[in-house]
Amino acid sequence: MTELTAGSCERLECSDPSDTSVFDSHHTVQLLSIKKVNSPNVASKTTPQDRYRIIMSDGVHFIQAMLATQLNELVVNNTIGKHTVAVIEKSTCNYVQGKRLIIVLELRVLQKTADPIGKPEQLNSEKQPTSGATSATVTPGTASATSAPSTSTTLQPSAPAPQPRKPATAQRGVYPIDGLSPYQNNWVIKARVTQKSDMKTWMNARGEGKLFNVTFMDETGEIRATAFNHVADHLYGKLEEGKVYYVSKAQVQLAKKKFSNLTNDYELALEKYTEIEECHETTNLPSMKYNFIPLNGLEALAKDSVCDVIGVVKEATDVATITSKATNRQMTKRELVLVDKSNYSVRMTLWGKQAEQYHADDKAVIAFKGVRVGDFGGRSLSMSSSSAMQINPDIEECFALRGWYDSQGQTQTFHAQSGSGGMGSATFERQKARNLEDVKQAGFGQGDRTDYFSAQATITAVKGIRGENGDKYAYPACPTPQCNRKVFEDQGKWKCENCSKHFDEPEYRYIVSLSVSDYTGVAWFQGFNDVGVEVFGMTANELLRIKENDETQYENILRTALNKHYNFSCRAKEDEYNETRRVRFGISRLFRVDYKEEANVLRDLLFSTWGH
Repeated sequence: MTELTAGSCERLECSDPSDTSVFDSHHTVQLLSIKKVNSPNVASKTTPQDRYRIIMSDGVHFIQAMLATQLNELVVNNTIGKHTVAVIEKSTCNYVQGKRLIIVLELRVLQKTADPIGKPEQLNSEKQPTSGATSATVTPGTASATSAPSTSTTLQPSAPAPQPRKPATAQRGVYPIDGLSPYQNNWVIKARVTQKSDMKTWMNARGEGKLFNVTFMDETGEIRATAFNHVADHLYGKLEEGKVYYVSKAQVQLAKKKFSNLTNDYELALEKYTEIEECHETTNLPSMKYNFIPLNGLEALAKDSVCDVIGVVKEATDVATITSKATNRQMTKRELVLVDKSNYSVRMTLWGKQAEQYHADDKAVIAFKGVRVGDFGGRSLSMSSSSAMQINPDIEECFALRGWYDSQGQTQTFHAQSGSGGMGSATFERQKARNLEDVKQAGFGQGDRTDYFSAQATITAVKGIRGENGDKYAYPACPTPQCNRKVFEDQGKWKCENCSKHFDEPEYRYIVSLSVSDYTGVAWFQGFNDVGVEVFGMTANELLRIKENDETQYENILRTALNKHYNFSCRAKEDEYNETRRVRFGISRLFRVDYKEEANVLRDLLFSTWGH
């Protein structure tokens, strides 16, 4: 029979909330009851997250607690139930209207079902609730309360639990962020500001004003908060990224999902009477949580999805000013090139205040939270107003990355997820090689998905390379590194609207369409600058100069480029052109065929089971 951890319930219920030796240690308990906490109906299509209250026993006593919402799937999937024996690996203690609430953050199942262990009694069950508190009676395996939501009914500890000194704002008790709803009053959250936006102005038919937003985070979750007009002026200077605050008297309302990428169903409206007080405690503080994606995993993410990444800044550009085509407003940006242990690199764009206030040492390690995935020139990343970054954070992943880069990473060559040539990061994966007919029959790229494949094929034609409009295989681009946008002639100069700069000459860049064939058929592949450089053996500027000065040499170069065999790494994606949808095959990368390697592959195939 599994042994429960004697005294766990008393320690969890009576210990100081800042005592990490209790709340970060393991407690083996048995679950006597699991009950969903129902919220009142909301006249909205958005449904709040379910909450689950548990009764847990150490064999001698039992107490109640709440499951953090990230553990809901354990209940939904029937991983835990009545009489489950589990190890509580991490928990926390908050205060709800002056009473303690234990929240289970991490849980590991030892035995899904078991016989009842011991004859537990309610901890100090003879002690009655204090005046004004909701009366409650709890027995093993059941849970009931009178005249109040069940989240406000808690068991009383056998002795007054020592509480850390708190500012006046926090005297009513700290409430978990993931427990907030429009039906909670007199709450206080203790949360860290992980992101703070610039002060923004808005204008519509009803008037104009200003606003800013922040993201608060504690051990249980995140929530977005917004302040408008005079409230924004009053509170903007009081909140700083990275600091912890007690926040109360804000309005909890349904989240406007189009303005936030957080999973919380609610958000806060900071109002005239909202109280914000900095927390000067040094223990039991919420820390930033990440779910890092390695850079070589970005291709598996959809465009506009949100992720967390950590990397070493290999390159950083100066701040540049551009003019937005959508709003015709000037914006500032800065671009970083990040690398990580997967031997991939990616371009990260910072905007506005994030770009202007960026001050990091050379080759710093930076953790990014909530950045958006783009597909311009391969995979790219950009920060938004709700994103956050930490330079050289005090986390294990940062130390590991620092050690790797200093010892070996700084001398390595990286595959570019995004880059000046619009090249993807892919390599030729022989196991994913498909013939052209297979690719078409399999429906690669149809619908909203992007498919990746490898192919071996021969270039048979280059579209638009001859005739009066032969220069359509290249375009005049901005010579600024990492920009590469198209430039336009303007009073004898070339102007880049993206950089707001003028240049004497552009830098022409390839954008080529290649007809390729294999033994099954023909297809058109599209490629960018690096593809053109590889195919023609020179830059677009050089090829255009030859075309202007020596037509015979130009024709010889074109003939030389044809009938060459390559290994292609490609992506297939459907788009719309002239109201017609079609699948386009983009070249992420191409490699000249190594015939010795190909011969070795065929030799190994002959000696494999296939050959026998």
